[in-house]
Amino acid sequence: MFPEGFVKRISNQSYIDPENLLKALDSPSPVSIRINPRKWGRRPLDSEPVPWVSDGWYLKTRPSYTLDPLFHAGCYYPQEASGMFIEQAFRMFVNPSEQIRVLDMCGAPGGKSSLIADIISPESLLVANDVIKSRASILAETLTKWGSGNVIVTQSDPSSFGRLSGYFDIILVDAPCSGEGMFRTDVARNEWSEANTIHCAERQRRILMDVWPALKENGILIYSTCTFNPGENEENLKWLVGKRKAETLKLNISDFSGITENDFQGIAGYGFYPDKIKGEGFFISLLRKTENQELSNTRNNKMTDFKPVTREIESVRRWTGLSDDRFLKWGDDIWGLPCSVDNYIQLFQGLRIIKAGTKICKVKKDDFLPSHELALSYQLIDNIFPSAELSYENAIAFLRRDSLRLKIASHGWNLVKFMGINLGWVNNIGNRVNNYYPVEWRIRMGLPASGDSILIKWD
Repeated sequence: MFPEGFVKRISNQSYIDPENLLKALDSPSPVSIRINPRKWGRRPLDSEPVPWVSDGWYLKTRPSYTLDPLFHAGCYYPQEASGMFIEQAFRMFVNPSEQIRVLDMCGAPGGKSSLIADIISPESLLVANDVIKSRASILAETLTKWGSGNVIVTQSDPSSFGRLSGYFDIILVDAPCSGEGMFRTDVARNEWSEANTIHCAERQRRILMDVWPALKENGILIYSTCTFNPGENEENLKWLVGKRKAETLKLNISDFSGITENDFQGIAGYGFYPDKIKGEGFFISLLRKTENQELSNTRNNKMTDFKPVTREIESVRRWTGLSDDRFLKWGDDIWGLPCSVDNYIQLFQGLRIIKAGTKICKVKKDDFLPSHELALSYQLIDNIFPSAELSYENAIAFLRRDSLRLKIASHGWNLVKFMGINLGWVNNIGNRVNNYYPVEWRIRMGLPASGDSILIKWD
């Protein structure tokens, strides 16, 4: 059963076909994934492409992601198809070769952040944020597995970003909402109430106003939700334009059938309705900031105390393609920053940073222990460490952090791989091989009777 207030409202939304929409919301959700083009060049068998994204695919059945080593290695991400349209918003208005700064304000669980990290240039910076600690941790995990080195993950309130005046070229606010677009699940239906739609709209407006100063003049705000409610969608943007100076941007959707364009008092919005497209409910709209915005002054505080010593830099330099001025030491950990130290200082002074680019290693006396982040990162130089290919059974044992019975010729640190893709580190100390998969990420499921029946089949 659908909430009565929801049914009544969509019946009065002229751009919605309520009968067919409700039928579609009672049907199974499409299954879709997005391939990591930097790690995996194959497509799923018996699949069809998501039309508005470069590397998105619809699957016939839902596999077991938990029991797939390629998922944990960051070769693909299970992402809802409609939300992948974010790629078009970027490609229509962003030159991918330019060096820009992007903020994903409500980034968890990380699908859109990983997509943005792929679209922008390696020299650009993405700040991916979530205000809730547990969700920010999931966001950091997703981006670590994806391997992008041009990302900083933060856990900060939107008001904290308002102090970064004119810092970002693009801000994505994929706002927390009433979730009507996810009504194929009982959870979303049961959590819905008219009071909550009002609460969501108020929270969304606070987020927009708090983060607006961080957008530079002529910068672009991308606003999206997974709800059909005008009060959380086009009415919010009309309200913002009434408070601040901005102009609506129109998207070219001529190549994509089924997307509904709606003009609300001069605000162009685009709706994805499950009776018309293959995906969940989604709304997106873009604004360009037209008011003058002063830039924040970069503070001159120097973090000399956090610069690795020469011996440490020389030891880790050969592992990555990073320049020496991108290394930062925090405690015993050495990080590879995705931006200059000065830019990092500016963010560090106002935000709670939980992932500063890529953790390279931990320094332990005279030893350097390579981090799991480095194993999965694009920035790790190929063949700098010896490696061992794992069977499916051993790959699952590694992901469970079980003791491993492996015959590895090379002593010391070895990368373990599955189907040629890095999974993480083991340390061969002679009489045994130690498993260094992160404890907090280990899977708890046992090996199934047949792996082939639950995994994606690839061409």
